[in-house]
Amino acid sequence: MWCRLLLLSWLAVLPLNASAELRHYVAALDQSQWRLLQNSPVACTLEHDIPSYGRAVFTSKAGKNINLQFTLDMWQKPDAVTNAKLLSKAPMWRPGVMSRTIMELHYQKYFNGEVPKKAAWTMLNELERGMEPTFYYTDWNDRDSTVAVGLSAANFRGEYADFKQCLAKLLPYSFDDIAFTVLTYETGGTELTRSSKAQLARVEQYLTYDPDVELVLIDGYTDSYGGRSINQKVSEKRADSLKELFVAKGIAADRIHAVGHGERRHVALNTSADERERNRRVVIRMSKPEE
Repeated sequence: MWCRLLLLSWLAVLPLNASAELRHYVAALDQSQWRLLQNSPVACTLEHDIPSYGRAVFTSKAGKNINLQFTLDMWQKPDAVTNAKLLSKAPMWRPGVMSRTIMELHYQKYFNGEVPKKAAWTMLNELERGMEPTFYYTDWNDRDSTVAVGLSAANFRGEYADFKQCLAKLLPYSFDDIAFTVLTYETGGTELTRSSKAQLARVEQYLTYDPDVELVLIDGYTDSYGGRSINQKVSEKRADSLKELFVAKGIAADRIHAVGHGERRHVALNTSADERERNRRVVIRMSKPEE
């Protein structure tokens, strides 16, 4: 009886006609491995190899909201826009458990398959209960063939527990939140305002965990009170002190460009205390390689 139920379940999920040849890629029990490739406060990555096909990758990055993305990283990218169906199906050793659809999706030409946040969480939930999230699509090189790509739940739970612990430790802000930072100063010298000290602490913390920052531009400015030459030196001192801090955090000195502009390039008038504070500033701009 269970064989009949399994057959009916299998035929029901195929997105194409049942007479098409089916090529099924999934790790066998002795092949299935999951790895927590990134485990830091800026990124968590859980990976799984799919023999003869590619790999499955779950990724979450630091940010104001918990995010999650799944990528089906294929050795051979789609040669045409392809409709696909993502289902949760039972592995062979769980006969009689019916499959269910997670979502319909499209593979873009020459790109890996991606799954959005909600469906990616569903995939993780299904893996945790021993199911196999499986993608079905027509082979773009052979219209008579259907491809099934499955994620094995074998050896999943231990690495998933570590992945969830990593998610809990992600910073509540991202690189984009600090990549353009303006710090303001108290009157004279290099003493930051209270709010700027807090922002600088966030920048320092992020740089502690992310080694990919490749360029930092630091521009120092002052208000127009005091002598022009003194203001120039103050702006240079402000910029240089931040450069020293970033070098201490592991960024190569030759990747940091610090310049003092003195009282030039005001962003506000100098007729009130608030306006002068806006002009007493350092602007930090950071960049990292595109992913």
